[in-house]
Amino acid sequence: MSQQELPKSSEPELGREQLLKLAIDLGPLAVFLVSYVFLGLIWATGIIMVASVASMIASQRLLGRISTALVISTVLIVAFGTLTLVLDDPRFIQMKPTMVYLLFAAALAAGHFLRRPALQLLLGEAMRLTEEGWRQLSLRWMWFFLVMAGMNEVVRHAISEGTWVAFKVGGFPLLTIAFLVAQHGLIQRHQPSGDC
Repeated sequence: MSQQELPKSSEPELGREQLLKLAIDLGPLAVFLVSYVFLGLIWATGIIMVASVASMIASQRLLGRISTALVISTVLIVAFGTLTLVLDDPRFIQMKPTMVYLLFAAALAAGHFLRRPALQLLLGEAMRLTEEGWRQLSLRWMWFFLVMAGMNEVVRHAISEGTWVAFKVGGFPLLTIAFLVAQHGLIQRHQPSGDC
């Protein structure tokens, strides 16, 4: 009986940690959306800057670590947010997703050319893949981030500010989840022999 209870007690912990990480990652976006609806983009920019720093603090205190992606995103939010507030120009905060996606794509491209897949350095302990699997997954994510950077530029230039906010808060996360799910087949095909 005690053997059956042990897996049950450890399963909710994993689920709770994943939900907590999701809340920490997506919390600033939710705060940004609500702030935008009631206060406009300039106020929402200041609020997401504070929320992003708070999410880093929460991640360190509750999870014991801060992901590289969260650090990069927060630094760029604060930098582009400061430009937005000081110059009273919302274009800067709208460029932030483009910069994040381009930085991630550049890191993956550099890893590819140096034959050290950046994804393997980040996820190597959480996921096991063959060398070819890491190479293909890294290239796919590089192209995905380049496409997302291009999409952000198209949306922010060609569509209204409100539509850009909706796309940033809803569209980009949904596209990322869909792309992540689409990689399942590649991940399964490139498991090292002996892994299930």
